[in-house]
Amino acid sequence: MDLITQLFDFILHVDKHLQAFVVSYGPWVYALLFAIIFVETGVVVMPFLPGDSLLFVVGAMCGVGLMSYPLAVGLLLAAAILGNQCNYAIGRFFGPKVFQWEDSRLFNKQAFNQAHAFYEKYGGVTLVAARFMPFLRTFAPFVAGVALMSRAKFTFYDVLGGVLWVVGIITIGYFFGNFPWVKHNLDKIIWAMILIPGLVIVAGALKQRWARKPVVLASPKN
Repeated sequence: MDLITQLFDFILHVDKHLQAFVVSYGPWVYALLFAIIFVETGVVVMPFLPGDSLLFVVGAMCGVGLMSYPLAVGLLLAAAILGNQCNYAIGRFFGPKVFQWEDSRLFNKQAFNQAHAFYEKYGGVTLVAARFMPFLRTFAPFVAGVALMSRAKFTFYDVLGGVLWVVGIITIGYFFGNFPWVKHNLDKIIWAMILIPGLVIVAGALKQRWARKPVVLASPKN
């Protein structure tokens, strides 16, 4: 329970924790950030790390000179691309066995099947869109590997999505993260980054489920 509490505290106050780390450890912050982004995108059982909010706060810190914008963008883009490549390789290696797994604390087969169906329907575009959706961005490259998507095609969408996600959010944080209103409401903005994509996913899943329901026609009365 303490670990969960600490994780939520880190997610909701990532600006304060990250700034304190920079003050205490200096350049080591880049290694920490690289590890967080790589693990979130590269390990299928670690989808709960604060990717979006972290990138936004990094951009804000670059905006006030606490971090280097080019270095942060370059390292975190590399982490995002390599993380997806790792996740893809894991899915491609374990793909033939994965459908035989039972539900467990580390892997929910039903959730995986839903992600697989989503990926099969929307193809490579999912890899780009998933970058901006917590949880789904961790599963999408894994499913691409299981589905045996070609390495060249996967790499194209991996790089495209990584550029849009990392460069886009860090740049937004760089220009807007230090506005007084943004700083005052950062906790609400972080919640929005977490909840809104999740609600979009849930709404899409419900819509797809309702679309599959058969229409029952009432029998004519005599």
